This record gives sequence, C-alpha cells and structure tokens, in this order.
Amino acid sequence: MRLRSLLYVPAHKTKFVEKAHTRGADAIILDLEDSVPLATKREARDLLAPAVSAIKAAGIPVFVRVNADDANLSCDLDSIARVKIDGLLLPKVGGAADLKARLSLLKRRTGMREGDERALKIIALIEDAAGLTNAGEIARASKDMFGLILGGEDFALSVDAEPSPDFLRLPKLLVHYAAKSAGIRSFGLLRTIADHKNLDAIREAGGEASRYGFDGATCVHPDVIPLLNDAFTPSADAVDRARRLLAY
Repeated sequence: MRLRSLLYVPAHKTKFVEKAHTRGADAIILDLEDSVPLATKREARDLLAPAVSAIKAAGIPVFVRVNADDANLSCDLDSIARVKIDGLLLPKVGGAADLKARLSLLKRRTGMREGDERALKIIALIEDAAGLTNAGEIARASKDMFGLILGGEDFALSVDAEPSPDFLRLPKLLVHYAAKSAGIRSFGLLRTIADHKNLDAIREAGGEASRYGFDGATCVHPDVIPLLNDAFTPSADAVDRARRLLAY
C-alpha cells in the first residue's frame, strides 16, 4: 500500500467527505477527534458508514482517527465495527501498555484478533513527552502496528514550546527512527502541517523528509496533496539504483 499523502477529513463535514475521493490523496483519514466538536461527535459517527462506502467505492484506502478518551473511543469503535476500513489512527499514545489497552477494547468491540486477516493497520500518534520517550516500545507493541506519527502541534503544546521547524526536528526524527527500527512506516514532515498555505516551505520539507527516509505525510488541506505525492515518489534514478542493488 503506497501512502505518500494522507488527507484528514472531518467525518461530519459532508461537503468535504463528498469530494475527498477526488483530491488525489493516497488515503483518506476520516477524523472523529480534533476536528469534530464534542457536540457533533455522534453525528460524525452516524455519517461514518456512508462516508467510508463512498470513498472505498473510488478505490481509496480509508483510515479513521478515533478519540483518545475511553467514553468516546468506545462509541467510535462501535461505529467502526459496522464498516470496512483499512486502519485506525490512535491519538495521544503514551506507551505500549496504553496502546495495548485500546487494542484490547477494539478486539472486544469488533471481534477482530491481533494479526488476523481482518486486523486493521494501526498508526500511533505520539503527542507528548511520554509518548516520545516510549516510541520504540509503542512501535513494537502489536503485530498490527503499521506506522508512527509525531503530532507536532500537540507535542509542542504538551511541553510549552512553539511548533517551529527547529523545535520539531529532533522529536520527529526520534519517532522516525523508532518506526524504522521496528520495520514499520514513518509519516511526517520536519515541520508543522498546520501552516498549509506556505506551499514553498511544504514542498521543501517534503523533499527533505523523503531524503531522510520518511514514507509519506499527513495533511489537512487538499492543496498540499500534489506536493506530498511528488516528494515521496521515487525518481527514475532512485528506482534504477534500487533495482541494480537488488540484482547485485
């Protein structure tokens, strides 16, 4: 599964969901968490099934970002049990025990078993200092772990910092190395994704992340998608070099 670009779409915003499959992203992340107000979360869950169906019909993988708190997470998983998605984004993962507890709840709500053919691809969002410290154990916490992301804005907030590129570089690289060490995907740019209007900076950051070995990145605006797709598509020279290495 090639995932150069993953576009966040609020699950309750039907006008965005209806166009999601036309945006050119390699995958869509239907969001039930940060972009959905508390009063609208039930509506977002009710709209999840038709949204997934429409996007999957276009042949595009669908991930869902669930909530971190137990009450909302339980309701989110009940909704997910009724649809066929490709994976889950679990936010604010602080350690392996935390992640395993949520996966245990997933198993109880959906009947899925770790490592079976129905298992969902799990991407953990690391958003505080505890998660960063435990990134290596999080990456290896389950056979279904698929990738890691450092949530730059929330991470900076958790340590009373500004999400500047200089500040985010080290934690993003540490999470990247933890993912690569565990043999799973690493997603991200070495900067914030919130400033989606600075396309020149995003283009440069995409090329930089690709050179560092990141596999792709998430985004919150469709204008960023072609930049990510271009950045994380290997050049003809890189493909030729890889083929020659394999044949050596």
